[in-house]
Amino acid sequence: MGTQKVTASLIFAISIATIGSFQFGYNTGVINAPEMIIRDFLNYSLEDKLTYRPTEVLLTSLWSLSVAIFSVGGMIGSFSVGLFVNRFGRRNSMLIANLLAVTGGCLMGFCKLAESFEMLILGRLIIGLFCGLCTGFVPMYIGEISPTALRGAFGTLNQLGIVVGILVAQIFGLKVILGTDDLWPLLLAFTIIPAILQSAALPFCPESPRFLLINRKEEESTKKILQRLWGTQDVAQDIQEMKDESIRMAQEKQVTVLELFRAPNYRQPIIISIMLQLSQQLSGINAVFYYSTGIFRDAGVQEPIYATIGAGVVNTIFTVVSGDYQWMSFVCIGAILIFVAFFEVGPGPIPWFIVAELFSQGPRPAAVAVAGCSNWTSNFLVGLLFPSAATYLGAYVFLVFSAFLVIFLVFTYFKVPETRGRTFEEITRAFEVQAQDPNRAEKGPMMEMNSIQPVKETTTNV
Repeated sequence: MGTQKVTASLIFAISIATIGSFQFGYNTGVINAPEMIIRDFLNYSLEDKLTYRPTEVLLTSLWSLSVAIFSVGGMIGSFSVGLFVNRFGRRNSMLIANLLAVTGGCLMGFCKLAESFEMLILGRLIIGLFCGLCTGFVPMYIGEISPTALRGAFGTLNQLGIVVGILVAQIFGLKVILGTDDLWPLLLAFTIIPAILQSAALPFCPESPRFLLINRKEEESTKKILQRLWGTQDVAQDIQEMKDESIRMAQEKQVTVLELFRAPNYRQPIIISIMLQLSQQLSGINAVFYYSTGIFRDAGVQEPIYATIGAGVVNTIFTVVSGDYQWMSFVCIGAILIFVAFFEVGPGPIPWFIVAELFSQGPRPAAVAVAGCSNWTSNFLVGLLFPSAATYLGAYVFLVFSAFLVIFLVFTYFKVPETRGRTFEEITRAFEVQAQDPNRAEKGPMMEMNSIQPVKETTTNV
């Protein structure tokens, strides 16, 4: 097989796809900086509708709902991924989803003018639905257009898009930019702009070659796309590998969500996928990015928004690499920056793209949907419960996240296999062999996959 290259077409397609990741990050972080301004908006919006002054408990609950409803939409969206990608394809699904981004952005942008907190909450729900779809579409698309040798590296670009989106949201949330009483609706509505940009560029991106060949049986189109994306004319072995996968799929009945848990060869990879998604959210990372301004303020930081932006900067840098006393404020900042840094070399990027690696074309949409729903469910619980938990536990609330991290560390060490340099078919076959002979897996980290030989000799990455 010819040598695969990093072509301009591949970089362009992946870059346009990661705008969806940027959207997810932006809408995750955008609600943080203007917290007090939005609380005031909720207060006077409620006063116009109630005959009494809203209590602090009611305002806190409504604020938590405004944050957490984003995750409810995300849960619905992530679970709907399979309905879109198998019918419309990966690229066209991203295009259709942008209609939700425009709708949600308009609702949030006009909520202040209409003095309607209901529009704010509904807009957050719809934009969450959009982001939930993006968390399925983007890693799947990137994984299926990337050569195997580069799949892991390109997979981190999904997470890079997310953290850049968070950082941009934090910067735009400064009072000197959009974080003011008058401009905060524009801060929330900004999500419309990248949606329009991506919609304009997506028609120039290729559809997933695996979708075209396996779902649409368009071999000639698949060949041309692979040659253009990977910079080589010799793609016969790559196409044959996809055909082999298609034959295997034809011999199986359609994979449903329940089948993922019932079939022995799917059970372990879906458990791994769910656990890694839970490890991302139950690490407490979104407690930081939803509420870090309040955390820093309570720790005695004079300008908490700048500390929040600092966390966003560290978040971005390490993705690229893969108060009683005054001094306690600096300890708080330092601890959170270190926490964010280590998150971005492990739990941050890996859960998103490993799901696409652990499953073949048939069960992949259902697996991505289940994993994404797990992520969004835990995201919702963290977003909804953290303010109340912090009220009762104070700084000790992070000990709860620490306990979860210890559990996930042990699980990852013993159960998560190494997938680097292996084709989708080899990875899938390894789980099948292990399901047939559970005793074959050796004890120790990442041994289940490495103890099984590939099903065929290959010097090429697909």
